[in-house]
Amino acid sequence: MLHSSYIELSKSALHKNIKFLKKIIGPRILYSSVIKGNAYGHGIKEFVPLAEDCGVRHFSVFSADEALLALTSRQRKSHICIMGSVRDEALDWAIENDISFYVFDNGRLEAAIEASKMVGKKARVHLELETGLNRTGLQSEQFHEAVDIIKHNLDHIQVDGVCTHYAGAESVNNYLRIKNQIQRFNEGCEWLNDQGLDYGMRHTACSAATLTYPESRMDMVRVGIAQYGFWPSRETMMHYVLEHTKNGKKKVHDPLRRVMTWKSRVINVKRVEPGEFIGYGTSYQTTHVQKIASIPIGYHHGFARNLSNLGYVLIKGKRALVVGMVNMHMIMVDVSRIKNVERGEEVVIIGTQKKATITVGSFSDLTRFQNYEVLARLPFNIPRIIVD
Repeated sequence: MLHSSYIELSKSALHKNIKFLKKIIGPRILYSSVIKGNAYGHGIKEFVPLAEDCGVRHFSVFSADEALLALTSRQRKSHICIMGSVRDEALDWAIENDISFYVFDNGRLEAAIEASKMVGKKARVHLELETGLNRTGLQSEQFHEAVDIIKHNLDHIQVDGVCTHYAGAESVNNYLRIKNQIQRFNEGCEWLNDQGLDYGMRHTACSAATLTYPESRMDMVRVGIAQYGFWPSRETMMHYVLEHTKNGKKKVHDPLRRVMTWKSRVINVKRVEPGEFIGYGTSYQTTHVQKIASIPIGYHHGFARNLSNLGYVLIKGKRALVVGMVNMHMIMVDVSRIKNVERGEEVVIIGTQKKATITVGSFSDLTRFQNYEVLARLPFNIPRIIVD
C-alpha cells in the first residue's frame, strides 16, 4: 500500500446499525442514508455500494458534486436526492439523471421548470419549508407562491416530497423549539392538502429526531451520523437508554457499532536520552530514557494539532501518548512501556485493538470538535477498505 494510513469499513457493523434503525422506524417508513461530507468521512465511493448491500435504496447528499459521486458509485437503481447546493446550470443534468433536489427559493423552482422544458422530463423536487431553523426554507409567502407556480407547471414539476430541518434535535435545550417546528410543518402540510396538491412524502427527521421524536418520522427519515455507529449527542444516547430501561433493572447495551477503523503503522522507533526535546519546539522534554515511535499521520490527515501532548493511539492494545507537537504528516508517541514495538507495528488511531478502544468521541472531547467535525475532516485520499 502506498498510503501512510487507511480506513477499514465494517460491513457487519453497518448492517447491524441499519437493522437497528429500521426496527425503530418500522417497515412503512423509507430509510434515506445521508452521505454528505464524503459520507461523514467514510467515503461516498466505498460507502454507497456497501449500504446498498445492506438494503439501502435512497441516498441524500448536500451538493451536486456529491450526487455525481454517488451516481457513479451506486450499483443498483438507488435514488439520489440533493438537499442543498445545485447550481441552476446543473439542473438539467439532475433532471436527466432522475436526481431529485430541494427547492427553498422560487428562483430555483423557475430554473427547474426551464431545465425541465429543455430536457423534456419532469423535475423531481422537494419543497423545503421554513419552520424555525432560519437557514434555507420557503417562508410563508414564498411557499404560497411556489405552490401557485407548481400548479401552473404540473407538466414540468413533480413534487416528490415536502420537508424541513430541525434546529438541534440532539439537545433537550431545543425541545420546545423542535415541537414548534413540528407543529408549523404539520400546518404547512394541512394547507397543501387544502390546495389539493399531491406532495408525495413528508420527511423531517435527522438521526437525532428519528431516535427521540417519534412524531417526526412521518414517511421518510434522513439518517446520517447514527448509521455510521455514532450517537448524535450524549443526550440522544441517554434518551434511548432511559426509554429502554425498566425500573432501573434492565441493562441496555449500546446497539450502535462503529463502522470505521483508522489505522497506520510505525515507521521508526528510537531511544531518547533524558533532557531531550521531542519534535519541533520545546513543548515536550524527556525526563528519563524513553522509546519514541514515529507514525506517518498528522494534521494534514485530520489528526488535530491541538492533540499535541494530549492525544494517543493504540499499539499492541495499549495506549501510546502523543509527545511533542503534531506535525503536518507525522506524530511521535511514547512507547516506553510497550514491549517490543518495532518498525511496521500496527497503529490504531480510531477503533479497537485487542481490548482497548479509541472512539471518535475521545477525539472530539480532547479537541473540542464535534464527532461530525472529526469525521468530516478525514481526507478523501485516505484509502477506504471494506472488511467483514
